[in-house]
Amino acid sequence: MAIRSQSVRLRVQEILREAPFRPFILCMENGDRVAVEHPENIAFFPGDENADTGPDDFYVTTGRMWYYGTFDAVTSIARDRDGRSNGDEEASV
Repeated sequence: MAIRSQSVRLRVQEILREAPFRPFILCMENGDRVAVEHPENIAFFPGDENADTGPDDFYVTTGRMWYYGTFDAVTSIARDRDGRSNGDEEASV
């Protein structure tokens, strides 16, 4: 797994553990913006507890749509100050 994939996976895991949860958007290389409105709306194998390993792919469900992507294709994670997922970009990865 590439360094970028590991970095994105770890950041997503951190965001999912925040309390209270704040929605976020995964900005993809192809221009797609994938909203994660609830922590149960994203699924991926978290990897081994002792190593940053695991498959690179993830799935997001939003409304009636299912999105399949890879962490390597995520260019940034977006979130505004109020936690809404339509705001400014938080960080490029």
